[in-house]
Amino acid sequence: FFMSSSKFHALQQTRLTKTYESADKSAHSKGSAPFPRLRVPASPRPFCCSLLLRSLVYNCRHPMSSTERQVAGENDSRRTTVIVVAVVAAVVIGGFFYFLLRATGGGSAPPADLAGAIRAGSPEFAEYQSKIVFDTAEADEARRPLGDIVMTVRSTVRNFTNRTLSGLEVKASVVDYEGKPIKERSVVVIPTRQAELPANRTMPVAVMLEGFKESDARANIKMEIVAFRFK
Repeated sequence: FFMSSSKFHALQQTRLTKTYESADKSAHSKGSAPFPRLRVPASPRPFCCSLLLRSLVYNCRHPMSSTERQVAGENDSRRTTVIVVAVVAAVVIGGFFYFLLRATGGGSAPPADLAGAIRAGSPEFAEYQSKIVFDTAEADEARRPLGDIVMTVRSTVRNFTNRTLSGLEVKASVVDYEGKPIKERSVVVIPTRQAELPANRTMPVAVMLEGFKESDARANIKMEIVAFRFK
């Protein structure tokens, strides 16, 4: 699109000469005077300068281009704000559910102290332990949104001591193939979940264990007596 001044001048002069010759022929046939001559300027404006001036004039007459750029910038800013707010909301919601599940699970809470209970090593523990028995333990599991696995060990405890139990602490565990515990937890179920357990009565027991991974070698589950107290 760029053309030198000399070439542009020659082209314009040629076009103007042809126009004058055609006009002269038409005037001669009609008996009119010759068409007056005009001279092309010796230093015409280059074509590239003409395009530049037209572009500048167009930009001055159309200020909306600047407005459109401003609107585009505002849209990008709004989009960035929305993304940041969405990420922060996701983190807050995830943290809320995490602490809620930890609170309901209670896996990290220490067991309540069963004062005055009969524990392992006591002659009474050896005498009555075999008379407080559990049915075969069962377990179900669930995967939480946080990625870990939660297991709930369930069983039924039966009181064959001929005495009323006013306190009972049990321990649930999940063991590997060597019998070593992967996770275990002790829970006081009497009197926290039930006031007492009369003789020859039963009571359902459930203990939640948290924090398992898919790679854990969970081979078996156990439920056992840790301590007890008579009324």
